[in-house]
Amino acid sequence: MSHLRDAAATDDPGAIAACDVPAEYRAAVVLAADQQALAGTPVESRDPRKTVHVQEVATPELDHGEVLIATMASSINYNTVWSALFEPVSTFRFLRTLGRTSPEAARHDLPYHVLGSDLSGVVLRTGPGVREWKPGDEVVAHCLQPDLQTPGGHDDTLLDPGQRVWGYETNFGGLAELSLVKANQLMPKPAHLTWEEAASLGVALSTAYRQLVSHHGADMKQGERVLIWGAAGGVGAYATQLALNGGAIPVCVVSSQAKADLCRRMGAELVIDRAAEDFTFWDEQDKPRLSEWSRFRSAVRNLAGDDPSIVIEHPGRDTFGVSVMITARGGSVVTCASTTGYQHSYDNRHLWMHVKRIIGSHMANYREAWAANDLVVRGSIHPVLSRAYPLDAVGDATHAVAGNSHHGKVGVLCLADRPGMGVRDPDLRARKLDRIDLFQKGQQR
Repeated sequence: MSHLRDAAATDDPGAIAACDVPAEYRAAVVLAADQQALAGTPVESRDPRKTVHVQEVATPELDHGEVLIATMASSINYNTVWSALFEPVSTFRFLRTLGRTSPEAARHDLPYHVLGSDLSGVVLRTGPGVREWKPGDEVVAHCLQPDLQTPGGHDDTLLDPGQRVWGYETNFGGLAELSLVKANQLMPKPAHLTWEEAASLGVALSTAYRQLVSHHGADMKQGERVLIWGAAGGVGAYATQLALNGGAIPVCVVSSQAKADLCRRMGAELVIDRAAEDFTFWDEQDKPRLSEWSRFRSAVRNLAGDDPSIVIEHPGRDTFGVSVMITARGGSVVTCASTTGYQHSYDNRHLWMHVKRIIGSHMANYREAWAANDLVVRGSIHPVLSRAYPLDAVGDATHAVAGNSHHGKVGVLCLADRPGMGVRDPDLRARKLDRIDLFQKGQQR
């Protein structure tokens, strides 16, 4: 493996592509043995720093349509937190199910799970049938792996009953020195970004794009008011940029003054700091505080002049009832993730009597992910990376995301041995630098 690390240190994709494929590589994994040991431990007592390990694993063989990537950087998504906690569903259940589908898929069913649903890196090898990519290509990946052996997904691959989230529902993910992906996950790496910045795009940006811009989501129009929960987090910060870029009016909801300042520096003018306003939507008996829901709606109306026609929902249980209440008549609540809980309570009168819509949204299909990435390639949307950890500290990075102590996205350096590598278009970078490093400067304040 040392020769590949040495080649990566030169930041030369040609040198990387010329390397032999090592028999083993370092990866961030969770272990089936830890899941069994923690079976009686409450979820709130589980610590990702103790369940996410970095160890050597065997390099998988390439199958038809697959690509082996020399992974320069990755990032933490909330599905990595779920994997680390073995909740709400153990990812080993996904691997067992996948392993039963075919002899080729059986290699995913292992006593360890290589995590990670984002990457930036260099194509090292391509499997049979791969035509669009070659060794040496610099790429990023989105996380949807469709099966497409039944008709369900051929209009929208997210409707495919065989689709899976790479690195969460499959093995050999991106938090590693090598990663195994399908060719139809790959997209060009934005040339003006570093490896760690490029790796912070995939899941969060494409999720926000489908929720807000795509006709499968809210199909946002110019001038629409868009309320965005967690607007300084990964999905929220990209949604804020997409709203501004598309001529909409974002109403950003955050949980601290520092995060409010970040939203304003992104260009948002309408910001609500939940902590400063002391909004508490549920009481000690886990019952809704409806007066607080109404107070929040009044705050939004006073700030924005009207109700939002779109609400970007990803916190879930804590905020979903409020979202349904405050959405404008005929408007849409677009929901994913449910990071605070996926059992939602809301007053259905606000939905049915005001003809609102709830739209479920899950990641993005390849076309949506490509369109979102192309906005970055052209310098219209920018990464929201706040910090990058070394691979050996991936447990700390996961812990930070689990505790919401971060801004934007948290990156992880894999083969890249230092931040700042991978920039091929310094001129575009110089023109956009104040936007590119906004979150990194914000984290330091």
